[in-house]
Amino acid sequence: MFYETEKNNHGLKYNPYKSIVIPRPIGWISTISHDGIVNLAPFSQFNNLGYDPPYVMFSASTHPDGARNKDSVHNAQMTGEFVVNMATYELREAVSKSSYYLPPEVDEFDYAGLEKAPSVLVKPPRVAASPIHLECVFHQTVVLPGYSINNICNVVIGRVVGVHIRDDVLTADGRIDVLKVRPIARLGYHDYTSVDSIFTMKIDETAFSEQLKAGLGGEAKGKRPRQAAE
Repeated sequence: MFYETEKNNHGLKYNPYKSIVIPRPIGWISTISHDGIVNLAPFSQFNNLGYDPPYVMFSASTHPDGARNKDSVHNAQMTGEFVVNMATYELREAVSKSSYYLPPEVDEFDYAGLEKAPSVLVKPPRVAASPIHLECVFHQTVVLPGYSINNICNVVIGRVVGVHIRDDVLTADGRIDVLKVRPIARLGYHDYTSVDSIFTMKIDETAFSEQLKAGLGGEAKGKRPRQAAE
């Protein structure tokens, strides 16, 4: 089949687009307002944007009332900080509960029965039960136009300044045990998946430059501002 997105003439009961770019990792974003109200929400429009320095993004449409941005976007922009908490299969029910549209004064940590853990470099708390967290400072928001006010996309980009990894999800050789973490991802519709199998692809390293080989492992090669000052 073929359809034009401008016409949306696929003839299917459900629009297939969101089940094509998959699986999508879930950014479980915690923020805090200027008034000290904590917010927690999952976003399946989420991903990594480079590693030296590391950036991440999450994209959110406007609030259902169409008059304001979602709390996560508003808080990140106003305070300049947010935290990405790893959404896992073990925590899937809490992830789901934190996705509900609730009044701004409601703390989703409390609503979902989650314990908070303090961050080190930013103010928003972390989900204590999550095994991995990224502390982020706001970099910029890219606004993508939509066909209606409800479909305007706010792409929030943050620079990762701190990383928490629970010791028990690290292997003896210093890798993250993804099968133990078991992160969940969105498949579209109401379908999700989790990482429960891994395969490794061997490469011919002679075909890669030293820079590309370093990038495969995410090694940071840039000179840090603090290093430069020293």
